[in-house]
Parts: sequence; structure tokens; C-alpha cells
Amino acid sequence: MTIYWKYRPIVWLGIGLMVGVLLAGFCPRAPLHASATDRYDTFAIATGMVDDGVEAVYFLDFLTGDLKAAVLSKQIPPRFNAFYQRNILNDMGIDPTSNPRYLMVTGLNDLRRGGSQLRPSVGVCYIAEITTGRVAAYSIPWDAQSHASGQSVNGPILFLNMTQFRTAAVRER
Repeated sequence: MTIYWKYRPIVWLGIGLMVGVLLAGFCPRAPLHASATDRYDTFAIATGMVDDGVEAVYFLDFLTGDLKAAVLSKQIPPRFNAFYQRNILNDMGIDPTSNPRYLMVTGLNDLRRGGSQLRPSVGVCYIAEITTGRVAAYSIPWDAQSHASGQSVNGPILFLNMTQFRTAAVRER
């Protein structure tokens, strides 16, 4: 009887581990996708999915309105080989002298893709301008074959759509 009480916690731990392993075998395995976003003063950076296993890094310069993206090659040695850019000021109707304030995030939005070689990326870059209350969505025209072969690509970022998220003007404190 004293041996049972001495090893009781170890027995329950073993039973818990076995139950956990059995339950884990019945659960579906879902991949995790994470994106990162950061900003400093008048510059923002974000990462977002382009295709299965391929990610882009987006850069937004608040002063010029230039949105740029770069994709790292899968070839050895890895290097940035796909570059995209667009100026967002005209798309969003923003006056650069009005001291615009931006937020930038990325998300997954598996847009309908046609049979052509260039198709929208699975990820979308969303940019919000706080003072005007506008948010715009952008995508990369993706060519998986060029990426797989390691070819360098330069192209424009696609403007998808824009909407108002706020109708009242922002008041400065």
C-alpha cells in the first residue's frame, strides 16, 4: 500500500500523457501562418503570404507614399529576386503635404485566380490612412513559375479596392 502512495503522481502523469497522445492523434493538423508588422516614425514594414510557402516583405514610406514589396528566392543561396512597387497617394486621394498617418497589415484573401501565368497573390496588404478614414487593399501579381526557376521579376503592385472606415474628420488634440 505504501508503494502505491509513493508512485501515485507518476502513475497519473503517465496516464495523462497516454491520453494526451491518443487525443492528439485524432486532431487535424493545421499549419500556422503568422505575419509581422512594425513601424517607426514615417516608415512601416510588414510580411505577408504570396503563395504556398512564399512570403513577401512590404515597405511603406509615409513621406513619399511609395509601397514596395520584395520576395526572397527559394534558390541557393537565397536572395531577393522579385520586386514590386506602387505609389499609393493617387489611389487613396491623399495630399502628401497633409502629414498622412498610416497603418499597414497583411492578411490572407485567396482571390479567385485565372488560368494565366500572372495571378494575384494569396495575401493582401491593407493600408489605412487615419486622417482621411480610408483603407485600401493591394496584391502582388504572382508568377510561381518565374519564382521556382529563380528568375528576377520587377512589376507593379496591384490596387484592388478602397473604402471609407471613418466618415468624421479627425480632430487634432
